[in-house]
Amino acid sequence: MRPTAKDLAEAAGVSLATVDRVLNERPNVSPKAARKVAEAIERIGFVRNPAAVALARNKTYRFRFVLPTSGDQYLAELLARVREAKEALRADSTEVEAVQIPMSDPHHVAKYLTAIDHDAVDGVAVMAPESPQVRDALLRLVERGVKVVQFLSGQERLESADYVGIDNFAAGATAGKIAGRFIGARPGKIMVVAETMMALDSIQRRLGFDSIINAQFPHLESLPSLETHADEKRADLIIRRTLQHNPDTVAVYVLSSEARVPLSAVWNAQGDRPLTVIAHEHTPFSAQALMDERIDAVIAQDPGHAVRSALRIMRARADHRELLASQERIRIEVLLKENLPLRRTAGL
Repeated sequence: MRPTAKDLAEAAGVSLATVDRVLNERPNVSPKAARKVAEAIERIGFVRNPAAVALARNKTYRFRFVLPTSGDQYLAELLARVREAKEALRADSTEVEAVQIPMSDPHHVAKYLTAIDHDAVDGVAVMAPESPQVRDALLRLVERGVKVVQFLSGQERLESADYVGIDNFAAGATAGKIAGRFIGARPGKIMVVAETMMALDSIQRRLGFDSIINAQFPHLESLPSLETHADEKRADLIIRRTLQHNPDTVAVYVLSSEARVPLSAVWNAQGDRPLTVIAHEHTPFSAQALMDERIDAVIAQDPGHAVRSALRIMRARADHRELLASQERIRIEVLLKENLPLRRTAGL
């Protein structure tokens, strides 16, 4: 039988209450007592059983996803997967919720994060553009004991919080390789479209894309990034003007997760010129466009895997357990018409 907390107290020569305070990182423990408990843990091979502790204390885990208010089909996919997780984990004493807030103003996002009560929430998974204000607010959350996961889009130099999502530099590099191979020897320009370049994932994808195009396809030129800000009128205007001023455009790369607005604008303005099109994320729109051969390839990450991974990480951190890194690695998927999987429509 594995050692119990009582065995640990006897081995360390301290009270059971002291062991409880050390294991749960509570105050009022002397360095000497903490050292005795740590040494006894190593000596007798004590392994904490978080599930038993949670059951004994009738503990409920409370996890929150903080997501944008603006978004399209991929955001709907994420919300649907959060709802699935909420139902699946209800019997496991775990409460899961999704809160949507405007992400365009980093000060507003930081104010919301600062107001989160660490006594009411065990962990938050935040999908927010990179900014000093948001990064500092997340750091303060960590310092208050809230387990923080940077969800799909991270912050620079925030090593104290976990990250869930694909390697965005590698995803952009993958898009660059595919675009270059599909275009072939034809010289020309590539239009690059983002919802915003404030997001760290967009920046990293752009860097990865350029690294491949510049090094391996010198006959191609990537144009400066266009930002749509999820505004259909703006997207129509800037994309139409870009195509008018760059008649030698041969490809379009949409590096944000929502491709419907920019690609609809592209198709309205392209006329009869052939364009290679690379986009991100598997949605009903991108799937249909792949089938219609209006998109050549989609770089995707599984939203369900991302949501489940964020929850597993927050639970592990709350229980002071080590993560199984291989389980939480989100794969980069390359979807073509020929390998497109059958899927459900979001919300069904």
